[in-house]
Formats: sequence, C-alpha cells, structure tokens
Amino acid sequence: MKDLKVTNALLLIIVVPLVFYLLKILSFIFIPLIMSMFIALLFLPMMRWLKSKHVPKWIGILIVILIIVGGLKIGGELIQISSNEILAAKDSFLNKAENKVLGLITSLEAFFGIERLEGESVIQHYMKGDGNLANFGSTFGFIRSTISMTLMTAFFVILLLSESINFQQLLNNTVLKRRYSSVKTFMKIEKDILKFVLVKFVISLFTGVGFSIACLLFDVSFPVFWGLFAFIINFVQMVGSVVSVALLSLFAFVELDPTGTLLFFIIVITGVQVIMGGVLEPIFMGKTFSLNVVTVLVMLMLWGYIWGIPGLVMSIPMTVFLKIILEQFPNTRVIAALMSGSGTAIQYQKKESNL
Repeated sequence: MKDLKVTNALLLIIVVPLVFYLLKILSFIFIPLIMSMFIALLFLPMMRWLKSKHVPKWIGILIVILIIVGGLKIGGELIQISSNEILAAKDSFLNKAENKVLGLITSLEAFFGIERLEGESVIQHYMKGDGNLANFGSTFGFIRSTISMTLMTAFFVILLLSESINFQQLLNNTVLKRRYSSVKTFMKIEKDILKFVLVKFVISLFTGVGFSIACLLFDVSFPVFWGLFAFIINFVQMVGSVVSVALLSLFAFVELDPTGTLLFFIIVITGVQVIMGGVLEPIFMGKTFSLNVVTVLVMLMLWGYIWGIPGLVMSIPMTVFLKIILEQFPNTRVIAALMSGSGTAIQYQKKESNL
C-alpha cells in the first residue's frame, strides 16, 4: 500500500506539468472551448426558460446569437468613437506629450549617456527602426488568431446551447460518476459563474463610466477610450484595477499641470476603483468566491503564463470551477479549504478530527 501511494505521488508529479504543457501547446483549442463554456453557462437559464415555454431550440439559439451580436455591435461603436477621438487629437497630443516629458527624458539621457542627433525628436529617436514590416506581420497574425478563436468560440457556444455537448453529462461521466452529485455540482457551477460574470460586468461598467466622467470633469482627453479601457481591463482580477489607474495617471500627467489638480484627479479615479472593486464588488459577491489573495495571485500568474491575456481574464472563473470540483471529494476538500483561506482550512481540519 505504501509503494502504491509513492507511485501515485510520482505519477502525479509527472502528469501535472504534462497537462499544463498540453494546455499551453493546444491553447488554440482550449481557450475557445473554456470561453464558450462560460458564455454558454450565462445563457443556459434563458434557454431552459424558453424551453419551458415550448419555444423551439433553434429559435432560442438564434436569440442568443442576436444578443451577442448586439453586444459586439455596441462595443464596436464605442471603439469607433474612441478611435475617432484619438485620431482627431493625434498631432496636438503628440506635441504636448513630447514637450511635457522632454525635460524628464533629457535628464535621463544625460544620466545614462544616451546621445541623440541634433534636431531629432524624442519620438523619432525611440520609435525608429527597420521593424515596421515585422510589426505589421505580428499585428496581422494577432488579428488572424483573434478572428479564428472568435469563430471557434461561437461554434462551441452553439454546440453547448444545442446540447450537442452536454457539459453536465460529461461532468457525470468523467469526474463525479454520480448523477445526483453531478447535477447538484453543475447547478452550483452555473449559479456561481453566472453571479461572478454579472457582478463583474456591472462593476466594470460603472468603473468605466466613473473614469469617463472624471476625464470629462478634469478636461482629460479621450474620455470614451479611457472608460472603455477601464471597463475591459477591470475583468482581470486585482491587476486590472492597478493598470487602469496607473496608465490614466501617467496620461493625466501629460494633460494636466503637475499641481493639486493632477493630484486630485488621481485621488478621484483611485477612489472610483476602490469603491467599485474594493467595497461594492465584495459586498455583491458575498461569500460565494471566498478565495484568498495568495490563491488569486498564483492563479493569475499560472493562467497568464499559459494562455496570456485570455488566461488572466478567465483565471478566477476557472479557479472557482476547480474549487467547486475539489469540494465534492473528501480527499481534496482540504485543498479547497486552503484556497478559500487559512481560517476555513483550520475549521475543516478540526471538523475532520472530531469525526
């Protein structure tokens, strides 16, 4: 028995890195599959309601497609508006930015011994190079991979909603092996993921609106762009809030005079982020996602390394999914408790010892 435990431990050590390696290599399949699973979970309650009203399945799928297309249309319009803002103020902003940071860059150049040609601007010096073609190629590759993953995601969403891929049945056959447990677990996963996405969407939306209003009040350029950027980046747990505040603060340094106005603007956008992400979000989430900070950071780094930006966005839902699965087995409940927090883990250990 002891040799068997050692063998299982060694196999686990070998299998886990192999699984993560395969997830990274086959990311072009797994990213659309996981993303489509979360999207399908959002619309499954509506599909069941339509089914109870005897609405044909294909009409329900068509309604979901129209909702998604409408959301993408609204997002495209906002991107177009922000792009027009940036293009309209491109030259004036670049001149203002160069004049603003020229003194700072000059002092840094003197410190590091960097020399520029006489009459050459800072932007021309640091943006020159023969990599324009390579940059165009990488941009084209990014657009191509994005379109490919979007189409694959849409295909998997249709399969899941039409029940060609029955996630609950798959969970029952592969992991839980018990019909009642699989149904109960699936409903919990659906409820928790739905709650997470809805709360995150609303919080991110109000954060973006708050950033746009702050930019308008303090006369900072591109308010629509910064609101849209804050809305999108806020889906990255913990990291997104810091990035949005830091980048907008740097941008405001160019736009505003380094006086009390700049400081007050930074305080306002930081306050918006703290109120939305630090106060309201935990209140609305409740205890559903009781993940400690260490777990969140580790999962962000892990999935960010494996899948990049999509991994950062999906890291918390995948962690919640993993935590719910681990809670279903007595041998792994302590791991789920550790993911929740040390206090929960201690309570669980005391409970096990009493039994």
